Amino acid sequence: MNQGTRLTSRALGTGALALLVLSASAAVAADESAKIPRRPDGRPDLSGTYDIATLTPLVRPAKFGDKLTLTEKEAKELADYWLSNLAKDSEPSDPNRGAPPKGGLDFYIPEFNGAAGEVGAYNAFFVDLGSSAFQIDGKWRTSIITDPPNGQLPPMTAAGMKRLAADIQDGKNTGEAWWIDQEVGPYDDPELRPLGERCLLGFGSTSGPPSLPVMYNNMKRIVQTDNHVTILVEMNHDARVIRLDAEHEPPTIRKWMGDSVGRWEGDTLVVDTVNFREQSGFSLASKDLHVVERFSRIDANTLLYQFTVDDAGTWSKPWSGEYVWPASTERLYEYACHEGNYALGNIMRGARILEDEARAKRTVASGSPGKN
Repeated sequence: MNQGTRLTSRALGTGALALLVLSASAAVAADESAKIPRRPDGRPDLSGTYDIATLTPLVRPAKFGDKLTLTEKEAKELADYWLSNLAKDSEPSDPNRGAPPKGGLDFYIPEFNGAAGEVGAYNAFFVDLGSSAFQIDGKWRTSIITDPPNGQLPPMTAAGMKRLAADIQDGKNTGEAWWIDQEVGPYDDPELRPLGERCLLGFGSTSGPPSLPVMYNNMKRIVQTDNHVTILVEMNHDARVIRLDAEHEPPTIRKWMGDSVGRWEGDTLVVDTVNFREQSGFSLASKDLHVVERFSRIDANTLLYQFTVDDAGTWSKPWSGEYVWPASTERLYEYACHEGNYALGNIMRGARILEDEARAKRTVASGSPGKN
């Protein structure tokens, strides 16, 4: 055999090996695809109940920089940290304790800081943060956000910063009516309060889009038909009805969860949502919010949920994220928030008390009636 023959044989052998590897990979992919439940039309069946609680945050902790994944040790440290804090927060409360200090107090778990004005509305009994970070391709993730690569939200626009400043001001807890001189204050009308506070939508964009994990009630139920996919969200029983192969409603028709239409790209359901109202489940977003979501089956028990947020009225560029939705045998339960929402009336009554106190102080200070 001459040199040219040997080279040709070696090339053929390498090519055959490559074809063998590709063939094996295709066989594995076909085997996995065969395990995915499908509807009579051949589409993947996304129907089921999912528990999306996870310790992986939306925004990546700065210490991880551009690092997308956690080591096994780091994932265990994260789980142990939360387990320890939840156990501490589950300890019996002193029945003889007094009222919390003016302005609230710090809680054991950072997630609870700011909850209900830091006056102790939540403890570990009420929350379900999950027991670990989530994994994709066997790797623990540092954040849900994948783009920008640092796992952070992009810089906000001037309009977005203005809305953020208003939200921060609205949430200021000084024990005084700081809004007293505003022409329209944030407590002048119940309809000026946030949607979550009014029990109209779940907080934290749990309903979506994008649909994100929150502090509790992270169960979701998907029901799929030939023409629609409905996602029932446990918190507030929000229901997203996604029309398949349809046109968007005209931009004059706007909804809190936007107008969602879906289409299949192979085995992936792509959902395009526009036509949001000024207020939506995603609190910082503007009415120009545009979200594209992708639902794919990884296996018979797991969905991969991916999304891209494009809102030029809030962020300087689009951003994206992904996480898994594991199937669950648990059930969704009634979330009777609005029917038992005594807090909203008390919030409004409390605002009137603070306003009366502010006017009384002005009367004492000036010797004349304060502003009505």
